[in-house]
Amino acid sequence: MESTREARIRRHERIRKNVFGLSDRPRLSIYRSLNHIYAQIIDDFKRDTIVSTSSLDKEFKGKKSHKGNIETAKQVGGLIAKKAMEKGIKKVVFDRGGYPYHGRIKALADAAREAGLEF
Repeated sequence: MESTREARIRRHERIRKNVFGLSDRPRLSIYRSLNHIYAQIIDDFKRDTIVSTSSLDKEFKGKKSHKGNIETAKQVGGLIAKKAMEKGIKKVVFDRGGYPYHGRIKALADAAREAGLEF
């Protein structure tokens, strides 16, 4: 019997067979833990992380509340989109990391779309 983590990794490997980020359309990769959420934009062809942000960034340091919630995910989504726009990235391929598309993952994706990213 496989654990929840093993099942997520298996799903992520299955997704990654088809989701590949290139220079003109890099991959927006999401990772979530119990306490934080992380997002990075990756060019898989060059094997280079172009932009990254998380709920651990300095923009969130002043907040004493729990950072593993939907509200923080929305802020991280907006921040990653803002940083991507500064680098000239408008279109990305979304990689949900094997997580179900709801809750924090959906909130981050919706906030990134509202801030101008296309995927």
